[in-house]
Amino acid sequence: MKPARYQRWLNPDVENLAELNQQVKAVCKLYEEAPQLHAQGTHVISTDEMTGIQALERVILPMEMRHPQKIDHEYVRHGTVTLIANWEVATGKVISPSLGATRTEADFANHIATTVAIAPTDSWIFISDNLNTHQSATLVEWVAEVCKLADPLGVKGKSGILGTQPSRALFLADKSHRIYFVYTPKHCSWLNQVECWFSILARRLLRRSSFLSVDHLRQKIIAFISYFNELLSKPFKWKFRG
Repeated sequence: MKPARYQRWLNPDVENLAELNQQVKAVCKLYEEAPQLHAQGTHVISTDEMTGIQALERVILPMEMRHPQKIDHEYVRHGTVTLIANWEVATGKVISPSLGATRTEADFANHIATTVAIAPTDSWIFISDNLNTHQSATLVEWVAEVCKLADPLGVKGKSGILGTQPSRALFLADKSHRIYFVYTPKHCSWLNQVECWFSILARRLLRRSSFLSVDHLRQKIIAFISYFNELLSKPFKWKFRG
């Protein structure tokens, strides 16, 4: 027993256990079916934001034999950037990343539009959490336009599909659409595979690097993604079944 040690843990907010299990199994089933869906022209994409990535300029001494790399405890802040990333489940590649200063509903909708433009006639399934920008009116209107859906959308905050966030989420999760979303349960963002890749990015690049500006940080992230896709990418061995 080591009472001085502890780990943080986020428990799911369980109101209906059967519904929670159904949502978890739906996500895990998608991960299992992703290779077959990919062969049929359907892209299964895990997507999320990594916000507040700091461009920290550090003093780093070069490594020496039998001595670890030394990083000074002081640093200079040059600003932050937000990364919206897509993890393609079947291939293990990071595709169509977006780097900007904010993560508004317009930013996320534009990110999804840019991603779909890679293969505009294919089917797309996006796995994401329940953040309000992932269930926005802007996103609903874009999906309706691209999928050529004639459903009356109503008025945001007042009526119809656009009326509330739950009604928008229900529309975006409609499997009859060529582009639809599968949402992880509340407090279960660990189900989203892109979170695993964010951890790789943090360990291999962000924690041990020095950045002279926000633009330098963006360049380094893009370069790391290219390096990762070329040499390190492979699908995760997802063993959890729900």
